[in-house]
Amino acid sequence: MERVRDVSELPKAHLHLHFTGSMRPATVLELADKHGVRLPDALTEALSGGEPPRLRATDERGWFRFQRLYDAARSCLREPEDIQRLVREAAEEDVRDGSGWLEIQVDPTSYAPMLGGLIPALEVILDAVETTSRETGLGMRVLVAANRMKHPLDARTLARLAVRYADRGVVGFGLSNDERRGMARDFDRAFGIAREAGLLSTPHGGELAGPSSVRDCLDDLGANRVGHGVRAAEDPRLMKRLADRQVTCEVCPASNVALGVYEKPEDVPLRTLFEAGVPLALGADDPLLFGSRLAAQYEIARRHHGFTDAELAEVARQSVRGSAAPEDVKAKLLAGVDDWLAS
Repeated sequence: MERVRDVSELPKAHLHLHFTGSMRPATVLELADKHGVRLPDALTEALSGGEPPRLRATDERGWFRFQRLYDAARSCLREPEDIQRLVREAAEEDVRDGSGWLEIQVDPTSYAPMLGGLIPALEVILDAVETTSRETGLGMRVLVAANRMKHPLDARTLARLAVRYADRGVVGFGLSNDERRGMARDFDRAFGIAREAGLLSTPHGGELAGPSSVRDCLDDLGANRVGHGVRAAEDPRLMKRLADRQVTCEVCPASNVALGVYEKPEDVPLRTLFEAGVPLALGADDPLLFGSRLAAQYEIARRHHGFTDAELAEVARQSVRGSAAPEDVKAKLLAGVDDWLAS
């Protein structure tokens, strides 16, 4: 019988982690107490009890509830020290789970009112990332993400800001929130600004909406990676296109189930995508609300989809190859994957 290796020791890259959603539950409760923030009872109970809140976002009411809880948690981040704590703790959790490279996604607009404006907010975040990366040894970079629920002009402002700070740790430009609202092509000019400056295009698609959402990310936004992308499994021609172009899908199994995209972990089409040659990068999405971090996503692949250690190692390789990590960092992580498999 093959020995089962510890997935938390498997070197990997983490490409789908949202800023607020990366917080530890205890941290949210402590910051809420520090700043006198009244959290929704459902969130307080869930965070205190160690169980994630019950979420199902496949209808408008469910998505509104998810956003309300998320916004409540974000309102607890009010000072640079809070940002620094969040980044350090996110890095510590990632290191514990075997991550050697983390690209954390943030819309600095959300933090601007508390931190003195859009530019100061991003600078506080980037300073925290730089310090944390140096002190923990974890490679860390930032993806600036626009909000699909806001006007495309706001996205262009963020794209220009992302480009301005490309030499300070911003490596990509994304588009988040409910993909059922608004058209991807409305944001094409923002993504054009980012791509022309060499930033990765990393929009969300193919989670709450179907394969057409993934196609829109490719056709209208020139996606290098797709946040989630799981619904591409419903279209063989689309999967072939992703495989041929080596467009990485940042698949987040636990959140797919928590939000009701799929009923059970085994329903997430991990093996369908993997066997079609679509590059995968497993991600934790929002551990604060979904209750599991990076290594747990690999355990889902093993336990519910029968991934062997060799297959898990290949998924880890794909996450590294799909990252914005420098070539020397990629080489080190890939060598570490080989060592893990040979152990």
